[in-house]
Amino acid sequence: MVDKNLRSKPQAVRHGLKTMLNWRLAFTAGLLAILMLPVMSAHAAVIASVDRANVELNESFTLKITVDTSIDVEPDASALEEDFFVGTRSQLSNTTIVNGQISRSRTWTYVLMARREGNLEIPPVRIGTEQSESVPIRVTPPSTTLPGEADIFVTTEVDHTESFVQAQVLYRVKVYRAVATRQPRLSEPSIGGVEVLIETAGDERSYESILNGKAYNVVERVYALFPQESGSISIAPARFEARVLRDGRITGRKIFESEAIEIQVNPIPPPPEEFPDAVWFPARSVTLNEDWSRQPGGLPAGEPITRHITVTAVGQLSTQIPVIEPAVSDRVKLYPDKPEFRDAAEATGIRAVRRDQYAMIGISAGEVALPEVNLPWWNIDAGEWQVASLPGSTLTILPSATAVVPPPAPAEEPEEESESESAAETEFVYVDFWRYVSAGIGGAWLMTIIAWWWSRRPTGREPKEPEAPPIHKQQAKFLKAARKAALAGEAAGVKSNVLEWGRLQWPTNPPRSVGDLARRVSLPLSTQLEALCSASYGPGERHWNGDELAKSLRSFSVLSEKEEEQPADVLPPLSPA
Repeated sequence: MVDKNLRSKPQAVRHGLKTMLNWRLAFTAGLLAILMLPVMSAHAAVIASVDRANVELNESFTLKITVDTSIDVEPDASALEEDFFVGTRSQLSNTTIVNGQISRSRTWTYVLMARREGNLEIPPVRIGTEQSESVPIRVTPPSTTLPGEADIFVTTEVDHTESFVQAQVLYRVKVYRAVATRQPRLSEPSIGGVEVLIETAGDERSYESILNGKAYNVVERVYALFPQESGSISIAPARFEARVLRDGRITGRKIFESEAIEIQVNPIPPPPEEFPDAVWFPARSVTLNEDWSRQPGGLPAGEPITRHITVTAVGQLSTQIPVIEPAVSDRVKLYPDKPEFRDAAEATGIRAVRRDQYAMIGISAGEVALPEVNLPWWNIDAGEWQVASLPGSTLTILPSATAVVPPPAPAEEPEEESESESAAETEFVYVDFWRYVSAGIGGAWLMTIIAWWWSRRPTGREPKEPEAPPIHKQQAKFLKAARKAALAGEAAGVKSNVLEWGRLQWPTNPPRSVGDLARRVSLPLSTQLEALCSASYGPGERHWNGDELAKSLRSFSVLSEKEEEQPADVLPPLSPA
């Protein structure tokens, strides 16, 4: 018994040493993984972006540093302090799960203010072993026309006081507040003169500004205006209403207004000499790009290939981008598909994208030269015609792989050569015989299908009704008729047309009267409609102003259900430092 225990001791010792070695190896591997985690995580894409690329010297702006993974390393932002004052800092982690795939990101936000004027660069921000790209920013002198002594004031400005038909004009509204407010409300732009299409350019922005040593909270809105005809545009003063909180007391509603603005809209200039048939296309910048569904170097005849041409324009709507019709030779058949349209609002206006795709099928073998694609456009900043181009390319069409080619006859003695030729000729005739048989069977089957369709088609076909125009065009037609009736003093025509417009705007709950419609639209149209309703149905003789009503029908907005009940708090309350 003693001898057996003594023999088992070395085995137990060896087992214990092996277990201890395994634990040490596992511990070392885990420790190395933990130590390498920050280094591995640091190898991530670092992206820097700002909310505005043009700021004044006394205005703050926001810098965001984003990495596309979860990381514990803090950014090294010390280089920012050379040209910028660094204010509030914050960070946000985000986790997204899509189809079971988990993606994480982290964003650091810095509030900056420039130390000097000029064209500056935000230096790269380093995170671990990676760093972001530098970001250019333009710092202009502080405005000297702002009433910096007031606690609340409103300013408006446009990037062009003289423009062209369908060219974008950016209209900027800023509300400066140095005191706290309650129930703030900023009205929508009231525009008169020629017909103008209004689009919101980006989200509402809020930042800090210092004027004459006083700190202001600034709320900024930007609108993109697209005049539809030549003439003049009259923009009424921007109107801001709020109750002011001062010294522990709150006042009644006060009204603050900006200055009015006039814009001259010129007619469309003639096209350039080298492109006499150019379509009028004004924008701030235009680029052309293309891609193929497969390499165009070798395309068998009869097989399709798709060509995508993308036009990106800043300062224009996607529906205004001209159609590009690339020229091809008679060796290729072209089948255009339905285009894709996208519009996005940003600080420089509307970014429009039109993507056209064309299916191309080669008919005969050979090389097809695709010519250069040119798109003339009018640069609204430079005031001149420019051309966006795509270089020409070559499409190589190969012979079809299904073609039957007879084999060449081998070079042998005369007698054997004649036998080979007869054998090859016999084989070729044999192949052609079955080809003709297959073609005959296919033709008979096709004739059967046509006869069956002819027997089952309806005897009388009703004429196809034309498609109704889009809703926005129908609404524009009723608004134009209502303005015409208002200028002519025809109350009945105004009522019928505005109610028809309301029926299209609220198909499930159309307004039943002019008074009901007045409660659903913004000022000043609501006031003019109420005056028309009172003049028509109120006691005594009352008058309504047709010119003012026609003017208010050119620019108004539709109120939501909450806005119909009470004014919405559009701007956040301010408690300045």
